[in-house]
Amino acid sequence: MPDAKSPLKIGTRGSPLALAQAYETRSRLMAAHGLPEAAFEIVVIKTSGDDRAQIAADMSLKEIGGKGLFTKEIEEAMVDGRIDIAVHSMKDMPTEQPEGLILNCYLPREDVRDAFVSLNHAGIGDLPEGAVVGSSSLRRRSQLAYRRPDLKLVQFRGNVQTRLKKLQEGVAEATFLAMAGLTRLGMIEVAKSAIAPEEMLPAVAQGAIGIERRISDARCEALLAPIHHLPTAQRLAAERAYLATLDGSCETPIAGLAIIEGDELWLRGEILRPDGSEAISGEGRGSISEGAALGDDLARRLLAKAPTGFFDWR
Repeated sequence: MPDAKSPLKIGTRGSPLALAQAYETRSRLMAAHGLPEAAFEIVVIKTSGDDRAQIAADMSLKEIGGKGLFTKEIEEAMVDGRIDIAVHSMKDMPTEQPEGLILNCYLPREDVRDAFVSLNHAGIGDLPEGAVVGSSSLRRRSQLAYRRPDLKLVQFRGNVQTRLKKLQEGVAEATFLAMAGLTRLGMIEVAKSAIAPEEMLPAVAQGAIGIERRISDARCEALLAPIHHLPTAQRLAAERAYLATLDGSCETPIAGLAIIEGDELWLRGEILRPDGSEAISGEGRGSISEGAALGDDLARRLLAKAPTGFFDWR
């Protein structure tokens, strides 16, 4: 067991949300094993994505280099043995891990819905024609453009405080965050309303925290086993298989959500043209044990309906 002299080193980014997720992981490990806080060390690792995001606050994730920029240095630290585990927001994780690393521990999933954030409007339907809406998410922008083509969509990056300041300055009339992030930050009051999945399907794995480790590290495997949440893993198996088959990245507008109903998984998916001019949706049901196959099947059915060049930016 880790102790104050030889603590378990938990790697994370330094944003308020990333730290909140690392603290939640630490608390669950403390409770599961009866360990003191001193048995753990939170190691903040600055990633190249953090640097680029600060420099290019109004650029898309695609333009600054993609999802991997926010995990590269953390995973390198784990491979080198400088940290023991890494805590990640699963919606930001590539579907494949670097050689020698595994991501198979998940905490209980939080609220999967998107949060509508505005100073003057209660929801998407209340926005006036031509209103400016800010978002850094291609998925959200494409869904909005499809549902409300009259809106003017602009890039909108930054933490919660930065985005609220932009709203106060009149840069935009509304923006979107994840309900899960606001809940974990204790800032749920920021959300004017939560958007039902039937209105706007969330990102794949939204609301889920994953813990990555070295495949060869049996000690960490044993430590993490008691805090692993199986229903979250079962849902993510379907969602991430669906994403992998679609070759999902920050460059492709993809939404997906799996729900457990009895002994079945219900998976819904949506793919969109980046400009929001067309959307293709579908769903599937299957046994919980066959979640990955269900995800792959739904992705293939959506792709079969999509014309050539569906995801092109042209």
